[in-house]
Amino acid sequence: MSLWPERSNAAYRGSPWAWRLLILLGVVNLGRGGIHFFASDGGAGRIAGIDLTQGGDVIVMLFAIMGLDQITWGAIDLYVALRQRAFVPLVLALTLAKQAVAAVVLWLYKPLSVPAPGKYGAVLTLPLLALALWLSLRPPRRAPREAHA
Repeated sequence: MSLWPERSNAAYRGSPWAWRLLILLGVVNLGRGGIHFFASDGGAGRIAGIDLTQGGDVIVMLFAIMGLDQITWGAIDLYVALRQRAFVPLVLALTLAKQAVAAVVLWLYKPLSVPAPGKYGAVLTLPLLALALWLSLRPPRRAPREAHA
């Protein structure tokens, strides 16, 4: 028994565009997660414009935890897209649900008072994730058959 199952790309029947979008999402997650985890202010001040003069240590710590989550999801995205494509629809569905909840929190439940990129990214990525999920669930188009004489 192994922690890493055998490669299962053959079981994937969805569009190749879906797993390609998952690769892009994985790279983006690794990049933004790296900034949140490794930057001295976690990107909270310089990128998001959050005032760190009061409670800055807690904000930076929370950004680092968020960054670790993004790095983890980036690794999952890339692993699934490259080695376990049968899980592409599941990962996209989970990511879509996570982004939808994030958008509700950032805009309605506990609105962020600064124009942080993540605030807009949470909303802008929803249609892309929905499209990727839809593509992952439908089989790719087949080439038209030639007419037989």
